[in-house]
Amino acid sequence: MRFLGIGDTCDLGALYGRLAEDGHEVRVFIGEPLAHGTMAGIVARTGDWQAELDWIREAGPDGIVLFENVAKGRGAVQDELRGQGFNVIGGSGFGDRLEKDRAFAQAVLAGIGLRVAGVWEFDAAAPALAFLAERPARYVLKFSGEGFGASDNYVGRLSDGRDVAAMLRARLRGREDPARFILMEHLDGVEMGVGAYFDGERFLEPACLDWEHKRFFPGDMGELTGEMGTVVTYERTGTFFARTLARMAPLLRENRYLGYINLNTIVNERGIWPLEFTCRFGYPGFAILDPLQETAWAELFRTMTSRSGARLRTRPGFAVGVVLTTPPFPYTRREIPDAPVGLPVLFEGELGAADRANFHHGEVGLDGAGALVTSGIYGWTAVVTGTGATIAAARDEAYALADRVLVPDLRYRRDIGERLQARELARVEGLGLLDPPAS
Repeated sequence: MRFLGIGDTCDLGALYGRLAEDGHEVRVFIGEPLAHGTMAGIVARTGDWQAELDWIREAGPDGIVLFENVAKGRGAVQDELRGQGFNVIGGSGFGDRLEKDRAFAQAVLAGIGLRVAGVWEFDAAAPALAFLAERPARYVLKFSGEGFGASDNYVGRLSDGRDVAAMLRARLRGREDPARFILMEHLDGVEMGVGAYFDGERFLEPACLDWEHKRFFPGDMGELTGEMGTVVTYERTGTFFARTLARMAPLLRENRYLGYINLNTIVNERGIWPLEFTCRFGYPGFAILDPLQETAWAELFRTMTSRSGARLRTRPGFAVGVVLTTPPFPYTRREIPDAPVGLPVLFEGELGAADRANFHHGEVGLDGAGALVTSGIYGWTAVVTGTGATIAAARDEAYALADRVLVPDLRYRRDIGERLQARELARVEGLGLLDPPAS
């Protein structure tokens, strides 16, 4: 098969590598110049993805275009390419809006019958500050649209909202362009997500459940990052899926969505509270799902574009993924231009087949001598995974591999899954949100 990847920073590098290892032809467009070293020497690239469309079309049903992100109006581009007869996996224009327009997404979720938290949308600081003064409480500040990242959002801690007001002033100080953002009612509970592949007509089952760890340091301290690690499973997921993401199927079908989609939520004794969508392959989510998916990526994608199956083959148990980072993470080389790249990526001992399957390339590539080195703009160096019948077993396998990866200044959290294992999974089960255990 032939695959054309389109993005800015080669977020799906590990997936492209898997496809190439399986004998498929892969070409990747990387729009960000600072990311051109990512996966260099591992996957082929192109400087003009549009010039590769004939190459994809020549492959007929075996030619697939993969979009990585929701930036630069690429959802609308996907809709256009599908209209021209191309097989495209990623999202859609509707998906772009779901992810980037937070107030719109909350309205959609309320429209399909989900209970949503209080949300107030603003496009300037002054009315938001007046709102906080009139209605002091604990809120979450989330920005909408392009130009903002996860680190710009803020989870309030003070009951009178003073910290949210201070952060709002700091984020918008000196900004000339208008900024749209929401203040969301703060919710206590267990944060968990549900994700599934949608083939344009229906979801492929089973769905997955995930528990992310977004802050930089153990104990949920430090900056909000994209993600530092996650626990995922395909087991006992049907109940939660049916009550949440499955309800989106008619809207996704109507709006020609084709790709992976994830809904993040808070669950507590009051119910399920949807927070936000990810309408694309999640990073590092796709890599952490990889060891639980018995269906190979190419087979999965062919099933989606041909709509030839309703299920994917999955493995039992849990996967734990740990993100391995180097400076300038959690910032970028634009903000810290002297952050080193080209650092050697070495391993203690030889990697066996299972180790290689659990090591997922991030921002790395081959140097002129063919050695694996760090690259890219962020410092998302790699992801390691482990699987097991229990969270504890999956953690042990993941950290055993992480401890064998040697890179100067490598950092990663050592507590991925601890809280879930100790108490949160039991709380979720007590809320009746998991399928009954298999007998």
